[in-house]
Amino acid sequence: MYYIQETDKPNKLFEFFNIIKLEDDKIILPISKEKISFEKSKKLAVKTKRILDKTYCNKVIISNKIERQEQYMNFLYSYNLNIVDGIWLFEVLSEKILDYIIVKKSLKKEQIQLSILVNDLSEIILEEIKILVKQYKIINIVTNHIEKFKKIEETLLANEGIVITVTNNKRKSLTKSELILNVDFPTELINEYKIYENAVIVNIKNTVKIKEKRFNGICVNDYEIKFRDNINSDYDCEKIAKYKNKYIYESEIYKNQPTKNILKKIDADKVKITKLIANNITF
Repeated sequence: MYYIQETDKPNKLFEFFNIIKLEDDKIILPISKEKISFEKSKKLAVKTKRILDKTYCNKVIISNKIERQEQYMNFLYSYNLNIVDGIWLFEVLSEKILDYIIVKKSLKKEQIQLSILVNDLSEIILEEIKILVKQYKIINIVTNHIEKFKKIEETLLANEGIVITVTNNKRKSLTKSELILNVDFPTELINEYKIYENAVIVNIKNTVKIKEKRFNGICVNDYEIKFRDNINSDYDCEKIAKYKNKYIYESEIYKNQPTKNILKKIDADKVKITKLIANNITF
């Protein structure tokens, strides 16, 4: 895996000839400007891809400044690289994010209705449901795949005594939900439902905008974290300064392990939500 970042020491020769430096696990681009041209973006992206091909690497983390170079980023996405984006971690941190909202909004879990919008159920979300159902008074699973989720509903009840409600009633299922965890519903689909006007909606995989004019709630589309209090080296300090913590942390996790092990690691590493980014506000 490589960290892709801007140069700290601009060199006119390097910038003119688009010379990329390779230092350990860092790909350093000759960029010192806030925005570079289309041609320069293309040349740097091609050279980046060549480096990754030669080193048989497909996974990268992008610095905060390089992430704002839209044309360069578009080229990277066109190469189908594994760009760490924090979405997988967003899903894993669902419970902690909901807890953060509960505290910030002074809500009580035992008094509110939580709805989870999901069509493709992952092992992660299944484990999260098992945790959440023990905390909240009412949990609704809202899905287009009623039959598939009915089997899960029956299995959870029979094997673990967990009661959930599976529904797809567009008029009623979300009208009383103060808190909505939207796993994978896009904007077009979620806007087919009548939503409680002051709901807090956490959108994990899609940036969503509610079109209903009477909606006065909050749509959370992004987050940031902190983890571990110890910084072991100058390089760790540099990473924290240049990259989002969620990218760094997600890149450290071995994903092909049981979700329970991942959640234990997250607790051991003292991962905490530091802020949520919503429509027009950060809290």
